[in-house]
Amino acid sequence: MDGGDGTTMLWRPTGPEELELVRQSGWLRWPPRLPDQPIFYPVLNEDYAIMIARDWNVPSSGVGYVTRFRVESEFLRRYPVRQVGGKAIRELWVPAEELDEFNQHIVGLIELVHEFR
Repeated sequence: MDGGDGTTMLWRPTGPEELELVRQSGWLRWPPRLPDQPIFYPVLNEDYAIMIARDWNVPSSGVGYVTRFRVESEFLRRYPVRQVGGKAIRELWVPAEELDEFNQHIVGLIELVHEFR
């Protein structure tokens, strides 16, 4: 997972509302989860993030985005990698109550890398 610089690249498929909150943060942090969202799910594979944004977010909200960002690898060790389908379908499960701390370990900015309509 480590990119050689002490960070791990993660991707996050998202819809327009969440992306706007990230934009309002200056591209620095993820917004708190909603009451019905107990887990924050960043994924470890860009293709998986694209699939979710295109196949789930677009039908749900008319647009889907893929973001990427780096997090300190040492910090991420607390979250086991979850394989939730095929070999490349891997994600981290970050409890909602730990998201503020997770945000403190993001290195650099959250980047918008794909948009689907």
